[in-house]
Amino acid sequence: MTHTYGTLRTEPALERSDLLAAPVAKAAAALPDDIAAGVRVAEIDPDLADTAAMTEAYGLTLDVSANCVVVAGRRAGEERYAGCVILATTRVDVNNVVRRRLDVRKASFASMDSAIEATGMEYGGITPVGLPADWPLLVDRAVTEAGDVCIGSGLRRSKLFLPGASLAALPGAEVVDGLGR
Repeated sequence: MTHTYGTLRTEPALERSDLLAAPVAKAAAALPDDIAAGVRVAEIDPDLADTAAMTEAYGLTLDVSANCVVVAGRRAGEERYAGCVILATTRVDVNNVVRRRLDVRKASFASMDSAIEATGMEYGGITPVGLPADWPLLVDRAVTEAGDVCIGSGLRRSKLFLPGASLAALPGAEVVDGLGR
């Protein structure tokens, strides 16, 4: 069964693993059936993977788009990472909420190279589905209350659509009030 979001036609993600980065396909296949059934994927132009360009080109609104960013910090010589999911209309509170959650003196967005290497995903397509299992996954409560959201697929050439509430069921997920500002 096909669903549409704006002008994008989606298909069940598990039937189109060719549109998912390898760690995303593996993680999606391991989801409980009731959650996996709600994960859909749409192919897009990879040049339009950035949120603003994608929403404009495909007739979506920013309030149904979520971003996953990788934040890093160092403590006692150990690099610590977290995946952070917020609505596209907000910004991650890196300096307060994420820094405290990682228990580091300073937190910042991970460099493009380290984010790609650590996740096995393409920059501009990083998604919470399939992040390393030992990372905390911080999900802003507003995302879980947003209904269906559009997020990366691990590749720049596709997007996932799924209920925001299902992100709270991902491994390592923690719903955080005020993560997005």
